[in-house]
Amino acid sequence: MREDRKRIRNRLQGVLATQGIHVPLTTAFPLRLVAVRTGDGQALPAGFMDRLNREWTHLRQVEARLTTLRHARRARVEAPSDTVARQTRQLTQLCGVAANGALTLTTELFARRGFTNGRQIGAVAGLTPTPYRSDQTAREQGISCSGNRRVRALSIQLAWGWLRHQRTSALTQWFEQRFGHHRRARRIGIVALARTLLIALWRYVDQGVVPDGARLKV
Repeated sequence: MREDRKRIRNRLQGVLATQGIHVPLTTAFPLRLVAVRTGDGQALPAGFMDRLNREWTHLRQVEARLTTLRHARRARVEAPSDTVARQTRQLTQLCGVAANGALTLTTELFARRGFTNGRQIGAVAGLTPTPYRSDQTAREQGISCSGNRRVRALSIQLAWGWLRHQRTSALTQWFEQRFGHHRRARRIGIVALARTLLIALWRYVDQGVVPDGARLKV
């Protein structure tokens, strides 16, 4: 839904740009639109105004739905006896982990499945390696990508955020020592960090083990 909002906003600004006009997309947009003039001092054509107003109405509807979702998510996280809420609050205590990412991990992974080891976590997220063997040939084909796509994408985002916000953690130190010297190596190594971080977060919510060297929010 955020992508929808971004797409509509870009479309509105793009349509205005065809007339050499820029109008901020604030709550006063419809009023400013009435007063705006083209480069030759003319008012905007009626058909042009209708299109802009339709896009603006669509944008406001999308933003209203986003607001409703945010309120529902906040209420879910604040629930006192819910497993998802408890684990989400626990994850957000770590620097670099925001409420949106924590809620996605708990609802789609930690709170709904019974894991016994880290390899199961990586398999569900599609972050496990897929070796290839044929006769005398043996090579690595990369990650499987067969698991939960949303969790996999979120894990990569969390890994990059972890490098920024948890510079003193053991995971960040390991990554920098092994992959930190080359840009291409960092893009490859971030997958390994994402898998390891996901396992560490599972141990944190399941067993209360704080990742080595990780900082908690005050």
